[in-house]
Amino acid sequence: MQWINFFVKNYNMILKNIMLILALLFYGPFVFAQKAAKLHHKSTLTDTHNDILGDVVGKQVNVSTDLSATNHTDIARLKQGGMKVQVFSIFCDERFGKGTAFARANRHMDSLMGIIKRHPEELQLVTTPAQIKQVNKKGIIACMMGVEGGHMIEDRLDYLDSLYKRGARYMTLTWNNSTSWATSAKDETENTIPDIYLKKGFAMADRGLDSVGVSVVKRMEALGMMIDISHVGEATFRDVLKMATKPVIASHSSVYAICPHRRNLKDFQLEAIRKNNGVVFVNFYSGFLDSAYDRRKSDFLQNHLAERDSLREAGKVAYEIDDILSKKYPEESGKLRPPFSVLIEHIDYIVNLIGINHVGLGSDFDGIESAPKGLEGVQDFPKITQALLDRGYSSKDIKKILGDNFMRVLKATSKG
Repeated sequence: MQWINFFVKNYNMILKNIMLILALLFYGPFVFAQKAAKLHHKSTLTDTHNDILGDVVGKQVNVSTDLSATNHTDIARLKQGGMKVQVFSIFCDERFGKGTAFARANRHMDSLMGIIKRHPEELQLVTTPAQIKQVNKKGIIACMMGVEGGHMIEDRLDYLDSLYKRGARYMTLTWNNSTSWATSAKDETENTIPDIYLKKGFAMADRGLDSVGVSVVKRMEALGMMIDISHVGEATFRDVLKMATKPVIASHSSVYAICPHRRNLKDFQLEAIRKNNGVVFVNFYSGFLDSAYDRRKSDFLQNHLAERDSLREAGKVAYEIDDILSKKYPEESGKLRPPFSVLIEHIDYIVNLIGINHVGLGSDFDGIESAPKGLEGVQDFPKITQALLDRGYSSKDIKKILGDNFMRVLKATSKG
């Protein structure tokens, strides 16, 4: 009888508590989602690496149209995803070299400038933090350029100067292919000696930066160009960090301790970037996030061996073959993708090891055949904000990850 008397006496209080609990259950998720959306909108969302220009040049795709069936990126979805700063990759692979690589880089730049010219109310080229703030106030997406691969300067500092003058604000010192002055992660881990090294009489003991590489790095710092160590080998990395006087970036790399891939950064590298006051921008590629992805992909490719071999004979390279087959068999390739949570785990790891000031986002969208489930394209960046809130990150820290850390490094390296 006591509990009945208690209920009668406290009926109003109990009813209010029940209503409060029901309100939290039904409206809590909506309120939390509103908080995430507001925070996302206020942040300077920056993606430091997007490869859509490769398809604009190579496949003549039109980013003014809906490309959701074929690509990760188009203008409408950049706006939908809340993008404030998009760094477009200026890229060509090892099939381009002396006499062709620099021209290819300029063709990518021409394509971006053409897109911007056709969409002045939506996109604008910027090179400084001040310009980013100016265009963002107008509701315009700030477009920047990063050169992915030092081979595009063809060993010429005047070509480096030219790319900088056109707007490039970082250069990845190598792609998978080494330059004549810096060794890549691919060549270092496979213990291969590039032809350009053999011609110079170099051995693997000479890997890293040579005197030309040192001059390139010094010139980049003098210009106000960020040094990007994604793709470089450990020897090159050590040489760069020894001489760097400004913060460096890894524009699209993830964590080796979680996924031991040569493209990812080991703990000593992460610690070195912290000491340098640089930033690691986490790559969204499934193969750099989930250590089991390569095995699953290998099985998938084996199931389509004849087609893979045919594409090779037609002159396609590995990353092109992966992309073609994954798009041709979307149901099969979709099953290979890891859960969305793996991306957040890489962010967590970097934050826990070297701090909140040294992590950002470098998607590699349209340069990868697979991203975690739920990340279908640039429209899905708000999901990252929501996930970080769910993990307990503060609004201030989320803003750092989404873009403030990039702005800090750009300001520290920029001359404008």
